[in-house]
Amino acid sequence: MGLPASDPIPGIRHAMPFWASLALVPVMIAAALMGGWWILLVPVATWALFSGLDAALGQETGNLSPETAPEDLYWYRLVTLVWPPVQIVLLLALLAYVPTAEHLSAIEAIGVFFGAGVLTGTIGITYAHELMHRPRRLDRWLGDLLMASVMYGHFRSEHLLVHHTYVGTPRDAVTARYSEGFPRYFARVLPSSLRSAWRAETGRLGKKGLPSWHRSNPFWRYGVLQLTFLTLALTLGGWAGIGLFLYQSLIAIWQLELVNYVEHYGLTRKHLGDGKYEPVGVHHSWNATQKASNWLLINLQRHSDHHTKPSRPFPLLQSGAEGAAPELPFGYPVMTTVAMWPPLWRRIMNPKVRDWRQKYYPEIDKWDAYTLGETPSSS
Repeated sequence: MGLPASDPIPGIRHAMPFWASLALVPVMIAAALMGGWWILLVPVATWALFSGLDAALGQETGNLSPETAPEDLYWYRLVTLVWPPVQIVLLLALLAYVPTAEHLSAIEAIGVFFGAGVLTGTIGITYAHELMHRPRRLDRWLGDLLMASVMYGHFRSEHLLVHHTYVGTPRDAVTARYSEGFPRYFARVLPSSLRSAWRAETGRLGKKGLPSWHRSNPFWRYGVLQLTFLTLALTLGGWAGIGLFLYQSLIAIWQLELVNYVEHYGLTRKHLGDGKYEPVGVHHSWNATQKASNWLLINLQRHSDHHTKPSRPFPLLQSGAEGAAPELPFGYPVMTTVAMWPPLWRRIMNPKVRDWRQKYYPEIDKWDAYTLGETPSSS
């Protein structure tokens, strides 16, 4: 469906639910000011509250028309431009305030920055992901700032040059193997995604006859921005500020990789021989149509359409026809929590992966090799 002409301001009524993330900012401030049990507010809001809202509000399978005019998307795009300065100011304010706040114990200070990491990971990285896919230079710079604020700048190179190209194949580090538990996945992905991002950028430069240290290598930008944030953390909060900043970065990265783990767990593209794979289809990503968590995550859970149409802005991502893409039983807040318990995760998801294999690739009879990062074979 398109946007109705009766809206007094194009798209605002439909876009406002996607601004829900901003409601978490005063919650984060309250946690820092109050301490005590208040430090649990942000994790509780992002996981428990939105899981409850998903259960209460149900699913949303309606779509805006892909032909919706860009001017009707103004209020959708605006929230992605508003969030980066809000997050950066909030993070710097916390670094200046929390290390010297007398009412906060060391444990409470760590708890505040755990919540900050949940916020910068759940919201900030999701917005950075949207921004890095946009063609405007401003958008990409804002995405880089958000990723630098969690010390994970190379994610843009890894995501755009590696993940979208090799998703569902052994060459994609962030496609979780069948039966691979999240702790093992996390330990594997952290170094391998950095290496693959560096290889992708240096390979791109090499094709142009340029050395890896050429100024156009975005790793220079990543490094300068991350060093700037470290310097600000030290200036504002001293060595405690450095520690708390790095801690929130780790929590944010953990949140990102939990989502990466859930999005493609066990899903593979068919190997066609000679190192080639079938094109990416809607069945190579797990979808979730829960309404509230899609508001919070700006339709990130419509992941199948994102992989087949990477340039499509988030409000135009399509939920797809019923049965066209594999569906998670719950939204990301629940599924990322379940992923932290590998036996429970495997009990829920492994039967779904096996059903998916039988549905799409009944001719493949040797799947075990893929758990080792190899190529499954056909009978």
